[in-house]
Amino acid sequence: MENFLYFDSAATSFYKPDCVSEAVLRAMQHMTSCGRGAHELSLNASRTVYHTRQLLAELFHAQGPEQVAFAYNATDALNTAICGVVHPDDRVVTTVAEHNSVLRPLYRLEQESGVTVDFVPAGKHGVISEEEIIRRLVSGTRALVCAHASNLTGNMLCLDRLGAACRERGILFVVDASQSAGILPIDMERQKIDILCFTGHKSLLGPQGTGGLCVRSGVQVRPLRVGGSGVQSFSKTHPVQMPTTLEAGTLNVQGIAGLGAAVQWILEQGRENLCAKEMQLTRCFYEGVRNLPRVTVYGDFSAGLRAPIVSLNFADLDSGEAAEGLEERFGVLIRAGGHCAPRMHEALGTQQQGAVRFSFSHFNTEEQIDRGIEAVRTLAAEL
Repeated sequence: MENFLYFDSAATSFYKPDCVSEAVLRAMQHMTSCGRGAHELSLNASRTVYHTRQLLAELFHAQGPEQVAFAYNATDALNTAICGVVHPDDRVVTTVAEHNSVLRPLYRLEQESGVTVDFVPAGKHGVISEEEIIRRLVSGTRALVCAHASNLTGNMLCLDRLGAACRERGILFVVDASQSAGILPIDMERQKIDILCFTGHKSLLGPQGTGGLCVRSGVQVRPLRVGGSGVQSFSKTHPVQMPTTLEAGTLNVQGIAGLGAAVQWILEQGRENLCAKEMQLTRCFYEGVRNLPRVTVYGDFSAGLRAPIVSLNFADLDSGEAAEGLEERFGVLIRAGGHCAPRMHEALGTQQQGAVRFSFSHFNTEEQIDRGIEAVRTLAAEL
């Protein structure tokens, strides 16, 4: 496919710095498994993995590289975090904006462990009230689990406010940063985040199969998996020290090497600069489609900072049919359907239709945005 427009970065970033693929290839050629030997190839891997921990700790303002544990993706990290800190009969507060990566682990805990889950509803434009979240942080609540930004509406929560409320009440604050890590400001110390879960293949610009969780020192997370660790081999129990305790089995060294190169690139470019570019492109697209006849746009765009997402629908046209038309006729690649966010679709009234999601990267250009707007305008006019 030539001359296509890629507006699906909220699913997976397609445009990545050259240094990412170069780092993956270098790891394939010069590294084996970290922590699985004392020879140079293994030590190369260990150094690269540790350096990536350092970079992530710097980006997220975590307490140190030893508090960064790698996982397959955010889903793996969220399962580890939720199942690792929530006990039978605990109470958890979350929101209807959550991805199934949060919802399904909580549903299972409801069914199997008697956990009570309190869902904060969405108001107009899919906005989640932070006041309502805080009001529900009552005595006996074990954790607040929420997305920094919705993968459907792009609406963002104020982590500073929620983190302070949780810390005052002794409630664990678990954040899904799938749509924010690498682009929106995250400061675990200032925002009082206990566990931050992230994926590497979206705005962090790394390869698929990478992600992890940053855990505040003193927070005990029960491992989701146990097994090989490379240390304490004669012990019947899995190591308890971070990050080894959450990393049973061989790590994805090649993927982590690529992730490290991507994070280094983000830090060098300046996350704030990349964010400003994405906000500008998102605002430009939104202004170009918001008043088009037969187009409904979802989400709150009154805030200056949000995930670079614009979700919309064309009258009563099925979102899948709209996506097919956008690709076949205009070369526009987007995501349509349910986006693994069933409760937010219920709040927006789009359970049957789904939604057409445009999501942007700082690698996109203003000319591409203009072409995307024209595609939406043309398709809407033909309905």
